[in-house]
Amino acid sequence: MLKRFDHLAIAVRDTEEALKLYRDKLGLPVLFSQEHPDQPLLMTHLDMGNAQLQLIQPLTDEHPVAKWLDEHGEGLHHFCFYVDDVAGTFEELPARGLLSMTAKPGGGPNGRRAGFVDPSTTHGVMIEVTSDPDEGET
Repeated sequence: MLKRFDHLAIAVRDTEEALKLYRDKLGLPVLFSQEHPDQPLLMTHLDMGNAQLQLIQPLTDEHPVAKWLDEHGEGLHHFCFYVDDVAGTFEELPARGLLSMTAKPGGGPNGRRAGFVDPSTTHGVMIEVTSDPDEGET
């Protein structure tokens, strides 16, 4: 089901401030930065060699990540695995005793498909799965 580790997401209040650590002090090169295609969220990806670090910054106070930051503070938000087919993976979840957070996977950075596994079924850990945009989903 899972092909490889894709990225680790860190929730931040200010991407530019976080880049002072991850880019400037730790030396991780920025690959790209873009607003989420479906919601007010800035995603900045840095190269960690075999995976990416994703900084996620909510662009409104109403965004779920803003509420998460208010409750938990900045830090690890989720980790993500690459799969061949997000929709197919979501169909398999119930047979594995897992639930999805949404009925249908949504969009992700660079046109990818993405969806989250319900953390109530993963010992409280937020897990995302993602796949390339050409996987055949509509």
